[in-house]
Amino acid sequence: MIRIGAEELFLIFLLALLLFGPGRLTAIARELGQSVREFRRGLMGEPDLASRSHDRDSAGPPGPPTLPS
Repeated sequence: MIRIGAEELFLIFLLALLLFGPGRLTAIARELGQSVREFRRGLMGEPDLASRSHDRDSAGPPGPPTLPS
């Protein structure tokens, strides 16, 4: 099995920093974290935010519109 030590991780981070730059690297890390979080939610069976808001919206018809005074 391949073992990656601290030196190798530092080299990978340095190359990624040179390729993408500091601004884009933080955006990539944020997107990767969100993807992992959504994947874990999917494994645990939690409904995602879109289906929750869809369920809330389809609960019933909206009330009558109100007229401004």
